[in-house]
Amino acid sequence: MIDLAEAEKALKIYKSIPIQFIDVPLESTLHITKNFNIYAYDAYLIQCAELTSSLLLTLDKNLINVAKQIGITVLDVTDEAI
Repeated sequence: MIDLAEAEKALKIYKSIPIQFIDVPLESTLHITKNFNIYAYDAYLIQCAELTSSLLLTLDKNLINVAKQIGITVLDVTDEAI
């Protein structure tokens, strides 16, 4: 459990994260969903990465595979403690 000072520090860091709202093209998202048999929210993540030229960071192996097939750069992450 963290103390109040650590929680306040974490909140300050969280508030400094730049958030950008974008319109996700729903038609393209539906095509990705159907063509790759994935959930719509996974297709949204792929679309957001593509539209913002961002890396995709996930532990979801299926999402990683689909993103790579579409040409999205995926940052390889493992769930192992370092």
